[in-house]
Amino acid sequence: MKVLKFKKLDKNAKIPVYDHDDDAGFGIYSNEQKVLKHLDFSAISTGISSEIPKNSFVSFRDRSSMAIKGLHVMGGVIDSGYRGEWKVILINLSKEDYKIEVGDKIAQGILQDAIQTKISKSKNLTETKRGVGGFGSTGR
Repeated sequence: MKVLKFKKLDKNAKIPVYDHDDDAGFGIYSNEQKVLKHLDFSAISTGISSEIPKNSFVSFRDRSSMAIKGLHVMGGVIDSGYRGEWKVILINLSKEDYKIEVGDKIAQGILQDAIQTKISKSKNLTETKRGVGGFGSTGR
């Protein structure tokens, strides 16, 4: 079993936890108070840093309870070599202000395997049935 180590950078910070034994994602908590207005986005402090196992990374994901209210995580990957503070970039897509409090669960993190491959430049790529079709090319 892999071990994901966390360090509190602030006494008020909360270490992530899985709420249920079979959860894929663990809760990530705010360490600051902030109001996000319509279309505002901000990197929210968590007050934690980590030691992620080699050949792994953590990706940030929406919480469904926040997404239904219009709050969206704007991506994010924490690499295994990073030792700085975790920050979660949130955007408010709703028409209402959204107030974030210290200790609020603002995202979930998923520990995933990172597979590095050899990257090479090529003048030609193999042909496929799909080809360059994208952005709705398969219909609705």
